[in-house]
Amino acid sequence: MDLQAQERNVFGNRVNALRREGMIPAELYGHGVPNLHLSVVAKEFGKLYAAAGENTVITIEVGKQKFPAIIHHVDRHYLSGDPQHVDFYQVKMDEKITARIPLEFVGESPAVREKGAVINRSMTEIEVEALPNDLPHLLKVDLTALDDIDKTIYVRDITAPKGVTFLVEGDTAVATATAPRVEEEEAAPAADVSTVKVEAEEKVAERAANKAESEEK
Repeated sequence: MDLQAQERNVFGNRVNALRREGMIPAELYGHGVPNLHLSVVAKEFGKLYAAAGENTVITIEVGKQKFPAIIHHVDRHYLSGDPQHVDFYQVKMDEKITARIPLEFVGESPAVREKGAVINRSMTEIEVEALPNDLPHLLKVDLTALDDIDKTIYVRDITAPKGVTFLVEGDTAVATATAPRVEEEEAAPAADVSTVKVEAEEKVAERAANKAESEEK
């Protein structure tokens, strides 16, 4: 996946003019390489980000130069959520890097279907180490393994793709089928219908007596 970029020479508040023109200010940096101040087309970046995420190697094209990189960080507007700034990390294809790979939970837990369990997800991503081309886009977690209350899926239960090393202890919990919470509420005592009826009749009689008394006066 390729992304066209151009070098920029505006900084600070002046980058707001770029954003109004549909551009996003960006930085390209990496281990042992010089930083480049860039700008990218917002629409093109949005399409690429949706497909690549933050753990797929892309190619940044600046003029005739090409740089392999991953999307390292995206700053977003606090109201609109639109990208305001992007950090690209230039990688070396023969040098391992660390990345956080998102987890995708698939399948239906028998404990949920048959016993009303609730799935408690302890993790949403796993930190891994791999060569850039070996980084998976995501890791799937099969919830069908949770067939009983208190059953847990651990990191060790997830198969690491070839060339990928998990940087999280194998006994770290990923998802657990927990018993549903039952809140016992003390039921309010039911009102005695006969008592309510008598009280209502007394009120009616009292209002009628008061009305008669005021009319006599």
